[in-house]
Amino acid sequence: MNRIARVPVLAAVLCAVLVLITGCNRLKARDHLNKGVEAFKTAHYEEAINHFQQAVQLDPSLPMARLYLATAYAQQVIPNLQTPDNMKYANLAIQNFQSVLDKDPNDINALKGIASLYLNTQNFDKAKEYQNKVLAVDPNDASADYTVGVIDWTVAYKNALPVRQSLGLQDNGDPIKDKKACADLAEKNGPLIQEGLSYLQKAIDIRPNYDDAMAYMNLLYRRKADTECGDDAARKADLAQADQWVQKAMAARKANEEKKNQQTPKGIVLDQK
Repeated sequence: MNRIARVPVLAAVLCAVLVLITGCNRLKARDHLNKGVEAFKTAHYEEAINHFQQAVQLDPSLPMARLYLATAYAQQVIPNLQTPDNMKYANLAIQNFQSVLDKDPNDINALKGIASLYLNTQNFDKAKEYQNKVLAVDPNDASADYTVGVIDWTVAYKNALPVRQSLGLQDNGDPIKDKKACADLAEKNGPLIQEGLSYLQKAIDIRPNYDDAMAYMNLLYRRKADTECGDDAARKADLAQADQWVQKAMAARKANEEKKNQQTPKGIVLDQK
């Protein structure tokens, strides 16, 4: 009977101990989280990663710990560098952002984080996929539309440049007169150009003074001119559109700078009297 009576008491003691340990772990996790944030702010990313890792281990449910860990890994990634070490950090960042998405598929910061990592490691298809996931959550995210447009231009440019170089052409808008080369390029770049123009226009519709998006509209129309095989009037019309977007971009940039200067706090002005 005494042995039977001791079982509930022992269970209660063990439960109290577990609660105490859990509480201590949560306090330690928050301490590591705070230390990680401080290290991150001072660009000590390895130190920040260490603290965030410990925070996640001590309390996997701690809000933001996993997101901060992923972001710290992402800060170690050098854009457009495909070395094993760089890809290791990129994959660790993606894995941790994905862990955030496993709990909340609509976490906008995690979606943007993965999209940026794929862009920086030149995985353009996956980058576009995740930018579209961002837009599914927030259709008014102009930067996501803009980024898809930039990716489309980047791929189109990579397709066009070797074709022009092989024909001895500079990238100055001169027509590609080789019919087969032009047709092949138009098949590759046509869909990219149309998609890119559509996304950039959406970005400008959302943010009317989006000068960067206007600049890429110019660049995409110049790529479109490459694909107007044998139609010189259409090619010249594309180049004219490109020039118009250059002017729009310059005007928008000037307006944005003036607005920024107007919002800058003025210094103390002494009373001349």
